Amino acid sequence: MTGPTRAMVMAAGLGTRMRPLTNNRPKPLVVVHGKALIDHAIDRLVAAGVTMIVVNVHYHADQLKAHLAKRKDVEIRISDESDQLMDSGGGIARAMHHFEGEPFFTHNSDSVWVEGTGHALDKLKARWNPQAMDALMLLAPTVTSLCYEGRGDFNMSADGRLSRVGEQKVAPFVWTGVQIVHPRLFEGQRSAKFSINPLWDRAIAKGRLLGLRLEGVWMHIDRPDAVREAEDFLADLAPA
Repeated sequence: MTGPTRAMVMAAGLGTRMRPLTNNRPKPLVVVHGKALIDHAIDRLVAAGVTMIVVNVHYHADQLKAHLAKRKDVEIRISDESDQLMDSGGGIARAMHHFEGEPFFTHNSDSVWVEGTGHALDKLKARWNPQAMDALMLLAPTVTSLCYEGRGDFNMSADGRLSRVGEQKVAPFVWTGVQIVHPRLFEGQRSAKFSINPLWDRAIAKGRLLGLRLEGVWMHIDRPDAVREAEDFLADLAPA
């Protein structure tokens, strides 16, 4: 199985936590280590064999469209949310027709990582089983993630099945913003504004939300301090 060749990059947010860097540009165009955040995501997807990427846009949409028009190595399609932000679930639902019933990647534009052994997206493709899964998430250990201030998101069993943790408890794994999704996850959902979280919970109840541990170091680039921390970390890795 070759795995998904289509993807969606989530790029429509307002980037309020990234201000003042986003006062006059969308967060996906903030530069980290010499490259716009959205290009970090697109480069990884292209390297993993993705040939078509949908990008949703809202804030400073024209800037993002102009930037994406320069990419000639992959087909880019725009899902324009200028009229209304659709949230994490609604944005995907609005773009669903682009995937023609096939599984696809989703990749948040503020997710950057340093690979461990091998390539994480290739491992995600190898692990993907559409008969047994509605979604397969790339997860990072909460305690070793950089630029991340949350409590984590999931417990993961030995066979990869995910579950939520109780309130005020720290979860061992945080979602990196990257997953493979089967369209069946969105069955019964119309194109309206909604969060994807209830769909994940439905898949958890069926034992069909699974995870794969990232062996590298994940960075959540959602604020100016995170940009500086990531820049320092990546600079230390660069050859002298």
